[in-house]
Amino acid sequence: MTLLNITPPHATVAFAIQRRVLFFPKAVGRTLKRWMAAVFAERARQADIIVLRQLNDRELKDIGLTRGDLREGLIEAARTRNRMQQSRRS
Repeated sequence: MTLLNITPPHATVAFAIQRRVLFFPKAVGRTLKRWMAAVFAERARQADIIVLRQLNDRELKDIGLTRGDLREGLIEAARTRNRMQQSRRS
């Protein structure tokens, strides 16, 4: 009985190593992108808080906020934005 199409074990190991070497930079790139996106989102949130804190109570009331709502409102808006971005990726 002769077996055909048998790949030597060293060939599959070399292929597996080659795939990992090729995909590693992509994985690092994705991780860096996510990290940078999180940093940018946090900086944008901080800038929004600064701008909103400069508004007076009447201006805040006009947009439906109070001073106590600023931090929680922006955190909820960030969560909503993240859910929308992740649903677009899927």
